[in-house]
Amino acid sequence: MGTIYYGGGGMPIHIEDRALAHLKVVIATKLRRDESFTVSWKHPDDQPRGRSTIWLHPSIPLRFVFDDPEPTELSRAWIEELANSASSTGGIMLIAEHFDTGPVPVLGAEGDSQDVTLGNVDVDHLDVERLTVGGTEVTPSDDED
Repeated sequence: MGTIYYGGGGMPIHIEDRALAHLKVVIATKLRRDESFTVSWKHPDDQPRGRSTIWLHPSIPLRFVFDDPEPTELSRAWIEELANSASSTGGIMLIAEHFDTGPVPVLGAEGDSQDVTLGNVDVDHLDVERLTVGGTEVTPSDDED
């Protein structure tokens, strides 16, 4: 869980490391251009229900702290979505990352393989050890690199 420290007296803002890495790129780009804007997010489950918004301005101190010492691989699509919202009148709305899963191989009853397309999947965090679709366990193909 990463943290944004903004201004002098505000409470730290906790955001998952991967989301924070993407948000940091968009925020840094906007502030580098001397642009002011808002960032909004829904409160996590462990906080009181609701949402928050902060006004970001280049003259206000800002620091990003990540729990993971290694930088995450960034998604160009997610950065573009966040950047597009940053340019809107509503400012950046921190949204979940979208994954286009494409076809997923599924083993049938006789061991034959079928493809199931899930389309876009919105997730805050994805860690799949085992996936069952329609009663059939989905396993990775041996020929994938």
